[in-house]
Amino acid sequence: MTAHEGLLWRAATTPAAPALETASSCWSFEVLAEQARRGAHYLRSSVGPGDAPIALLLDGSAEFAAWFHAVVLAGRAALPLNLRLTAGELARQLEDARACVLLGHPQDPRLLQLAEQVPGLRVQVAPAFETLPAPAEHWSAEPVDDDAPIAVLYTSGTSGRAKGACLSWNNFRASALATEDRLGAVAVRGRWLACMPLFHVGGLSMLMRSVLFGGPVRLLPRFDVAEVSDALDHGDIAGVSLVPTMLSRLLLHRSGRAAPPGLAVLLLGGAAAAPGLLERALAAGYPVCPTYGLTEATSQVATAAPPRGGAVHASPVLPLRGPEVRIFAEGGDLPAGSPGEIVVRGPTVMRGYLHDADASTRALRDGWLYTGDVGYLDADGGLHVLDRRDDLVVSGGENVYPAEIEAVLLEHPSVLEAGVTGLPDADLGARVVAWVVLAPGAQFDVGALQRHCRTRLAGFKQPREFRVVDALPRTASGKLQRRRLAG
Repeated sequence: MTAHEGLLWRAATTPAAPALETASSCWSFEVLAEQARRGAHYLRSSVGPGDAPIALLLDGSAEFAAWFHAVVLAGRAALPLNLRLTAGELARQLEDARACVLLGHPQDPRLLQLAEQVPGLRVQVAPAFETLPAPAEHWSAEPVDDDAPIAVLYTSGTSGRAKGACLSWNNFRASALATEDRLGAVAVRGRWLACMPLFHVGGLSMLMRSVLFGGPVRLLPRFDVAEVSDALDHGDIAGVSLVPTMLSRLLLHRSGRAAPPGLAVLLLGGAAAAPGLLERALAAGYPVCPTYGLTEATSQVATAAPPRGGAVHASPVLPLRGPEVRIFAEGGDLPAGSPGEIVVRGPTVMRGYLHDADASTRALRDGWLYTGDVGYLDADGGLHVLDRRDDLVVSGGENVYPAEIEAVLLEHPSVLEAGVTGLPDADLGARVVAWVVLAPGAQFDVGALQRHCRTRLAGFKQPREFRVVDALPRTASGKLQRRRLAG
C-alpha cells in the first residue's frame, strides 16, 4: 500500500466501517474517501502543478481529516497549522514553508490578515465537500514517492524557532506498525478518542493508523475533561492519548470513580510524568503507557507496554521495534545510567526540515537524529528522559533538571501544576524558581512547599522562590513552555 492508495484501499476493503465519529455525525471510510476524492480533484484542477505545500487552518473536525487526505491524494504535502497561533506567527510559518494555498474557516478573521501579509499565498475558505463536483469514474490519485513528505509539521518551538519537520508515508506507516507491535493489535485497531489537536503529530498518527488498520477515531474539538470522561464512560474507547496535565485533571474529575470500562491503552506523552501521577492512575485501574517521542520521529520512539492487571508500576519505557536509541556525549556513547543526549535512528525519523539545510544538518548526523533531549538508558534498556537540554539550569555549577523538581512538587497535595526554570543570579549564575497552580481549595503555604522539597531534593535543586499563577504557558498539545514562565 502506498501513500496515494492508502485511504482508497481502506475504503475499498471496509467501505461501511466507521472512520470518523463526532457528536453529530459518523463518516464511514467510503464517505471519507469520497470527500477526499472530491477535495483532491478540486485541488488538482484549481491549484495547478508544483510541489508547494497546501496549508490547513482548520479545527479537529472530520472536515480537517478529509482535507488532509485530499491534499495527499492530490500529490501534495499538507501543512496543518496550529489554531492557537497569531496571524503574525502563522505568516512566518507560511512564508518559511512557501505554501501556495491556505484553506480555512469562513469565520476566521486571520484569513484576511494572512492574505495581506503573505505575498503569493492564495487564501480561501475551505469549500463544503457537497458543493464540489465528483471526479470522473476513472479518476485516480496522484502518485507520490512514499519517502516524499505528505505532512510538514512545525515543531512547537519550545526550544527555539519552529521548523517544519517533513514526514512521509513511510514514516507514518513505520510508526503505526511499531505502535501495534508494542501496544497490541486489539488496542491499536480499536476505537481511539482524539482529544488532542489533529495538527499535532500525535493526532495525525491516529488518523494514519485508522487508515492502515481500519479502526474508527472519535473526534472531540478540544480537551474538555468532562467531555473526555463521558466519552470514556461509553465503554467502547480502546485507546486515548493524553499529556500528564490532562491525566491529572481527568483523575481529579473522576475522583473516587472506577477507571472507564473497555479502555485498553492510555498513552501518556508530551512531557515526563511525575511518579506519583503514574502510581495514582495505575492504582485506579487506568492502563497507562508512558511514552517518549517527538515530531521529528513521527511521534513515539520508546513506549511502555500496557500494564497487566493489578500493576502498581508502569512497564519499562523501551524503544519500539524499528527505532534505535543511543545516549551520546562528546566523545561517544555513554554507559547505562549516565545521562546524555538522546539520539535516534530508524524508519520513523524524518528526512529533514523543510527549506532549512543548516538545521537539518545539525539535527541529522550519519543517519542519527540528535533530539536535544537529555536522558539515560538503564541496564535493561529502559529509557529515562530527564529534560530538554536547553531547559537545563546550571546553578552554582551543578546541573539541575526542571522536570525532576516539577515531579516532586506535583506530589504535594496543594499543587495541581508546576513549572520550573532558572532566573539569572549574581552568586549562583542561575537560581531555581518554581511556578505553581494550586489545587482547588488549596492555600499557598510556601513553608510547606519548602519542607516538602527539602526532604526529597538536594540543596542545589531546591527552588529559591515560589510563584503562584492561575495557569502555566503550554503549547496546543499540552507541553509546558518553560521559556515563557518568566514572562
